[in-house]
Amino acid sequence: MPFWGVSVVAVLLGLVLFVWNLGSIGLVDETPPLFAASARAMAESGDWLIPQVNGLPRYDKPPLVYWLMAAFYSLPGQHLWDPWGSWSAGLPSALASGGTLLLLCLLTAWWERRLLGQPQGLWLVAGLLYGLSPLVMLWSRIGVSDSLLTALVALAMVSSWCSFTSPRVPWWICWLALGLATLTKGPVALVLFGLCWAGYALLEQNVSRVWQRLRPLPGVLVSLVVAAPWYVVVFWREGTPFVESFFGYHNLQRFTQVVNRHASPWWFYGAMLLVASLPWSPLVLLGLWRGLRRGQSLARFAACWLLAVLLLFSLSATKLPSYWLPATPAAALLTVSVLPQPDAAVRWCLRLGACVALAVGVAVATTPIWLARVSDPDLVNLPQLLAGSLLLPIAVALLVVGALMALWVSAWNHRLWFSAPVLAVQFSWLLLLPAVFWPLLRLGDGLRSQPMRTLALRASAVQASSQTSGVPIAMLGLIRPSFHFYSRAPIAYEGTSTQALVDLSHRLRREPRVRVPQNSRRILVAAPLQLEQHRLWAALLSPRVDQQGRFGLWWLDLTRLDRKSQLLQQRQGLKPTWQEPRPERF
Repeated sequence: MPFWGVSVVAVLLGLVLFVWNLGSIGLVDETPPLFAASARAMAESGDWLIPQVNGLPRYDKPPLVYWLMAAFYSLPGQHLWDPWGSWSAGLPSALASGGTLLLLCLLTAWWERRLLGQPQGLWLVAGLLYGLSPLVMLWSRIGVSDSLLTALVALAMVSSWCSFTSPRVPWWICWLALGLATLTKGPVALVLFGLCWAGYALLEQNVSRVWQRLRPLPGVLVSLVVAAPWYVVVFWREGTPFVESFFGYHNLQRFTQVVNRHASPWWFYGAMLLVASLPWSPLVLLGLWRGLRRGQSLARFAACWLLAVLLLFSLSATKLPSYWLPATPAAALLTVSVLPQPDAAVRWCLRLGACVALAVGVAVATTPIWLARVSDPDLVNLPQLLAGSLLLPIAVALLVVGALMALWVSAWNHRLWFSAPVLAVQFSWLLLLPAVFWPLLRLGDGLRSQPMRTLALRASAVQASSQTSGVPIAMLGLIRPSFHFYSRAPIAYEGTSTQALVDLSHRLRREPRVRVPQNSRRILVAAPLQLEQHRLWAALLSPRVDQQGRFGLWWLDLTRLDRKSQLLQQRQGLKPTWQEPRPERF
């Protein structure tokens, strides 16, 4: 197939995998609504320099992904074609993953023509391996920065390898991509790039050629020209709080200390390698081994790329599954690198991968057993809903049929069918999207997100009425940023302890974004229904205004709140603590 045909198929595949049905569900707590609210605030306020959420600056990430989201939120009639805000928030991630898939398909098509002399469909295998990775499927549909970072890192890696192997490819493309990546998630992209090429240069024993072709000194200057102006302007405007939050907390402290209880063992990313490449993890490991020992140039480079991600984030104290995303394109390249030589080891890995796919089907068949043990109160009715649908039987049938076909095809000895077992499984997984995956997302949205979304819209309507206009809203006992996004109002998030009661009373009198109007003696409160039985809060609540699922909305009497707060301060010596610096406060 010509390159234009590869491009057309890859674009269509990316649209199906990442864009189709993107707006069928609302925003999922916890992190995506923070990104979405910040981007929408940019579009509505006109301040595109610093992201703001819930009335406070958000220093956790640079602005590129916020700018892209805000561009969609700025389109005319956005509230009509995107009423839940999920299209505008998720499109940058979806398009970034689609771009990564296109890049992989084109690179693999060029590589197999150069290596094999004729295309044999490896480009389609590479695209499906990346696009159907469980990790990629999840993060490509939520509005965070990880998929955009992955796309820019992939562009930097691929373009740098191309410029290294061919002088016709401009050397500066990779540095431009790294500058944009630094505007997406900070300096981590430069570190990954440096680790990858340092490992490759040492393995090839040709440091001088790598240095000459990549031109790192002028290259870093290109990256700085792209990324540095935003950092300089923000530092000039915000000063120390920005430096301490972005560089101190979100970069240095996340690397050296466990943040937000995201602690995992040292082997966590080894496990992520296996999970993210299911069911073809054996082929990835074989490609990694051969690439490091005696592989051709691209396979060895992909091995260094994957190991750079593995090494850097294994050393990090804070570990999250999304940190592995930049390694998923490298894993796809390592898989296809071994398929053109279907020797005994490759055939063994193909059969093992097919058995893993069969095991996944068996695991899905046991879903009702382990799902009943899930402690998430929002999903308590999920087992009953699944039992009354055909989603699980369809999923099991597709998985098992694809795995059995792969086992059957892997027994063939014809050389032209070396990628057929992989494609058999991947096509069965592709059919899972419309048949199972998207219906499951809508089912989960109805259970977990819709009650909070409906309650937030109800709170917004009550707050906007003529008699209660400007009354603050507090959320007690849980933190759901989607409530702020859908209510379009500043929210005072507090717990339900005695300290939280004192803090809320003090905040409502002094914090400008949630200050109570002088003529008001009550505020709106959203919380779990158990708040009505709470020993501290029950007496402060009026009859319930609304209920959605396990959450409720009440009026809270401020006179009684202040009185109880003063009593607690006198008897227990409590002092307000809400003004103390908190890195994750919003």
